[in-house]
Amino acid sequence: MKLENLKPAKGATHNSKRVGRGQGSGKGGTATRGTKGAQARAGYEHKVGFEGGQMPIQRRLPKFGFKNPTRVEYKAVNVATIQALSEKLGAKEFDLDALIAAGVASKGDLVKVLGNGEITAAVEVKANAFSKSAIAKIEAAGGKATVIE
Repeated sequence: MKLENLKPAKGATHNSKRVGRGQGSGKGGTATRGTKGAQARAGYEHKVGFEGGQMPIQRRLPKFGFKNPTRVEYKAVNVATIQALSEKLGAKEFDLDALIAAGVASKGDLVKVLGNGEITAAVEVKANAFSKSAIAKIEAAGGKATVIE
């Protein structure tokens, strides 16, 4: 097989329509454009979304939903995850940099610690927000939960 021998599969290509080449072509007269009207003329362009005078779909469908511009999105980290990291790394202090280094959060994330799971290690955790259950579990294990700005 050589590059110059390659050709499309049988039936994959079509001959182009030769319009406007007289009556003998079988497409003479109107050149397949139908009779009269803007679409039959040269230079016709329709508006984006124009559906031939029918009410366009973006006007037929109702407005829907709401995006809150002041929403604050947190990356959730459970106390079970902090317990697992404490056992794996042997660390007693977790701040944003430690959580990013562990791959739990990304740079620029706001981190909220949630109370899912159990924690037995006495660790100091610094995050942007905590749930009430997370604070209770961390302090019950002898640790400390500190909110950072």
